[in-house]
Amino acid sequence: MNSHAAALEKTVHTTCPYCGVGCGVLANVRSDGTVEITGDPEHPANYGRLCSKGSALAQTLGTEERLLTPHIYGRKADWNDALDLVARNFSEAIDTHGPDSVAFYVSGQLLTEDYYVANKLMKGFFGSANIDTNSRLCMASAVAAHKRAFGADHVPCTYEDLEEADLIVLAGSNLAWCHPVLMRRIEAARQRKPQKLVVIDPRRTASAELADLHLPILPDGDRALFCGLLNYLATSGHLDSKFIEAHTSGFEIALAAAAQWDDEKVCQATGLTVHQLEAFYALFATHEKTVSVFSMGINQSSIGTEKAGTIINCHLATGRIGKAGAGPFSMTGQPNAMGGREVGGLANMLAAHMDLQNSAHRKLVKSFWDAPKIAKKQGLKAVELFEIVRKGKIKALWIMHTNPVVSMPAAAKVEEALQTCPFVVVSDITSNTDSARHAHVLLPASAWGEKDGTVTNSERRISRQRPFMQAPGKAMPDYWQLAQVGQRMGFGGAFDYSSPAQIFREHAALSGKKNTAEEGIARDFDISCFEEISGRDYNALKPFQWPVHKFGHDKSRSRSFADGQFFHSDKRAKFIEVAPPIGSALAARDRERKQFYLNTGRLRDQWHTMTRSGLSERLCAHLPEPFAAISPDDFKEMNLQVGDVVTLSNGLGLVQLRAFESDAQKPGEVFVPLHWSDQFASNARIDKLIKPDPDPISGQPAFKHSHVQIKRCSGAVYGFAVSRHRPRFQTVDYAAAVPCAGGWRLEFAHHRHLKKQEILHLLGLDELVSAQLKCFSYTSAQGGERFGLSNSRSLQALVFCDAQPVKVQRDYIVELFTQPLPCGSDRHLLLAGKPAGDQPVKGPIVCSCESVGRYQLEAAIKGGAVSLEELVRQTGAGSNCGSCRVELGRMLDAQHQHA
Repeated sequence: MNSHAAALEKTVHTTCPYCGVGCGVLANVRSDGTVEITGDPEHPANYGRLCSKGSALAQTLGTEERLLTPHIYGRKADWNDALDLVARNFSEAIDTHGPDSVAFYVSGQLLTEDYYVANKLMKGFFGSANIDTNSRLCMASAVAAHKRAFGADHVPCTYEDLEEADLIVLAGSNLAWCHPVLMRRIEAARQRKPQKLVVIDPRRTASAELADLHLPILPDGDRALFCGLLNYLATSGHLDSKFIEAHTSGFEIALAAAAQWDDEKVCQATGLTVHQLEAFYALFATHEKTVSVFSMGINQSSIGTEKAGTIINCHLATGRIGKAGAGPFSMTGQPNAMGGREVGGLANMLAAHMDLQNSAHRKLVKSFWDAPKIAKKQGLKAVELFEIVRKGKIKALWIMHTNPVVSMPAAAKVEEALQTCPFVVVSDITSNTDSARHAHVLLPASAWGEKDGTVTNSERRISRQRPFMQAPGKAMPDYWQLAQVGQRMGFGGAFDYSSPAQIFREHAALSGKKNTAEEGIARDFDISCFEEISGRDYNALKPFQWPVHKFGHDKSRSRSFADGQFFHSDKRAKFIEVAPPIGSALAARDRERKQFYLNTGRLRDQWHTMTRSGLSERLCAHLPEPFAAISPDDFKEMNLQVGDVVTLSNGLGLVQLRAFESDAQKPGEVFVPLHWSDQFASNARIDKLIKPDPDPISGQPAFKHSHVQIKRCSGAVYGFAVSRHRPRFQTVDYAAAVPCAGGWRLEFAHHRHLKKQEILHLLGLDELVSAQLKCFSYTSAQGGERFGLSNSRSLQALVFCDAQPVKVQRDYIVELFTQPLPCGSDRHLLLAGKPAGDQPVKGPIVCSCESVGRYQLEAAIKGGAVSLEELVRQTGAGSNCGSCRVELGRMLDAQHQHA
């Protein structure tokens, strides 16, 4: 029975587990157990829209890759033994070496209730602040900038502001790929009104293609750019002097510091022309309703806090905050990065937006938790944490729902740290991660679809994640695991939690405790109206934005800072003084050394280290291997050819990637996706090459500004293959594999010729299995080798090898796996690597949502689809999330130019 024929049993309203947009999702569960995922038309974040990743969530719900039972030192165990061992090791470490000898490293994939329990256990009962999160890697600089400017980590904007704005500035944000649903909302607004869009990014991204003005800035040039803007606003008479005088402090000092960035220095630091600067400055000055969206390109920097501060400075100087369609808008990368901030999931914070270094805040939290002790100083931030682990000073480490061996800077040293640590616990949904392989104890956690709790999106909106499936095997919620360890360590009633609703009530009650100006501990975060919420009402909780005070005080407003009141003691916002320019631009010096700026980032259809998105055949079809995007000029200078493999290296390590010529890149810069791990490629963990160079204020490392050398790899053999079995790609120099229909698709290259038996091993076929298969083969006059393997029922593998990068119709070959096995000699036709005659073929996938390929789109364009709307209507491409529309437009433009 298929999913359309089976009866609908229930529809569950939940929230997407991917980015910080926090889209509402409907999980439609049918009687045969299948699940259909659609957007929730009532959720105010997305109103029914979903991106390609959200639309493919149903493909990630299988249990094939799941961790189903606890493991102790590689052996299956029961929960009691595993939890007793965790509790005993943490207790012994604390008793012997003190509370700072243990640490948690957690994740924005945790629900707020999980985060709350982890923070309470570490800071209130262990007495250490050594709990940090992978959110440190994406938004810590925004947090620090908010606190410096506003007195609290408060995001002032809402998604509606994006639609009401007359000018949107995307700074270090590829919104079209990383937060696609918000870009769709902006595009819809631009059809209704003459809204301008500026994109500030070193690359010509999908977002930049949609912009009225793209500023291809040098890495870390944003600080200079916005200092120059502040100077321009001051000299051209576009300041809001009344707002500055009434509601801010420190303006004159900040302006004097910014004034040191004259036009010459700004041009030098940004790589932009005076004409480009003036075009941007004039747009900003003349559009009262301006929203500046900033994300990883701003935050992931050794000067990230300053960069975010310069953006906020320009909004304060013009009074563009607390108003509809205006404000600085930090966009979070993870589904619950904001929720983690609310409960103190960072090493320098306390729960409920209280400060760890504020004695009154510590006293309040200690009393509320009835904690035996409370951490008195900030803990180790992520980069420092793993360095201290590597030095042997952390005796017990618990990693939850994150993969630091892939995602942390200097990732090889992080792996060394885990190998060094005496006791490592990993809670996750799979054991197939680069970090989990170093765990002494593996704990199976509930996954999306099984989890029960809340998340907070980028506009401060709290939504429910609700379960619609039973957790498989012995998987358990994270809050339960933490609470059980707390109880076993002797903390009893403080961790006697029976439901997420109970934790949420406690979290809400703490947020309102003494949270008034009269009691002297007023703060921005307050959801105390839910401190007595019933389990039934919690289950039915609809999305809401904080703050919502239990007495309905005026702080329960949706427009933050509308009254000009901020959270510093004097109620004023503070301008941020930035450092003066030093030295000369690095670009010329780097080119003399033949070094490249390395920029890392996300792809449209993948997520983090692919432990979820890598399960979806559909999502893996768009860009199925790791690559280094290199400018045409550099491609030519290095004598690279299409299909070549290159080595990227520096003093930290070496990776091998497919060379990809891209006119979106500037000379001297290279872009590499961050997603590939050892589970999907032989040597593509790009964060091995990222310097552990954190911002001194926020502790957030710089992922956009390392340096590498690039060299072409000489290969004796290149290959493409499909196999029913998971490849063993660590056996060759270069290999990358992702799931496809019925199996895996594999790219590989090696410095010497491979024997057939070595190729079979690479394909995951051992000698016993391969001996039972029939082989059909073909060798070309040029020495290229092609062969297939089949049993009596189906095709098991197809392999294409050559001395040069293999030229075959890859997507056609992948489709062969879904078709019946040809008879007899017809099987040799499979080795042609392309369809016979005029047989239609999709070509490389462009639209993941509707599985539409390049050749289909080209045929439609040649057939008369002359507009984007007509191309969408004819092919279906771009009709769902719209993330591919930029590429569709590019194809139309290319055809028109050719014509």
